[in-house]
Amino acid sequence: TIKADIALVAVGRHPATESLGLDDVGVALSDRGRIRVDSRFETSVEDIYAIGDVIDGPMLAHKAEEDGVAAVEMMAGQAGHVDYDLVPGIVYTAPEVATLGKSEEMLKADGTAYKKGSFSFSANSRARASGHPEGFVKILACAETDRVLGVHIIGHEAGTIIHECATAMVFGASSEDIARTCHGHPTLNEAVKEAALAVDGRAIHM
Repeated sequence: TIKADIALVAVGRHPATESLGLDDVGVALSDRGRIRVDSRFETSVEDIYAIGDVIDGPMLAHKAEEDGVAAVEMMAGQAGHVDYDLVPGIVYTAPEVATLGKSEEMLKADGTAYKKGSFSFSANSRARASGHPEGFVKILACAETDRVLGVHIIGHEAGTIIHECATAMVFGASSEDIARTCHGHPTLNEAVKEAALAVDGRAIHM
């Protein structure tokens, strides 16, 4: 449990496409008001491309950057790809919140069998020594293959820690792959290793 004085919720963003003159050139929009694009980020009008918040996917600056790189790569005849399931979502609160991949609710809705491991920062040496023992790391893995399907972190520097998991998931890592990776001590990232160990009930410092 984390105590707070105020909880601020800012929701309801929408793509700012009204003043772009899209109707004048015939660019098609979705029912949600986003620009429709194909796998190459090309709109319904040849040679007009769109990326970022005006198309589908999470409305995040780093997602838009990846869109832009992939779009230009494909314009240049190269291969480009953005996996929206592996775009980290970060909330810069105190403590920070970071998410990646599927949540438990999503996996249940999909009927995907999964296992999970959690590790509290209160048992992490660096977090305790630096005065940030709040929060935890949770890893969700496929029950059959052990492939990591989602990672959720609440705690100090969560937005930095999550990128270790992003790299692992891009390469299809299992929770055991993370668990068997040597982590420096004392570091906050040791909580990731412990959460991965906890997927199979093998956490060391619980």
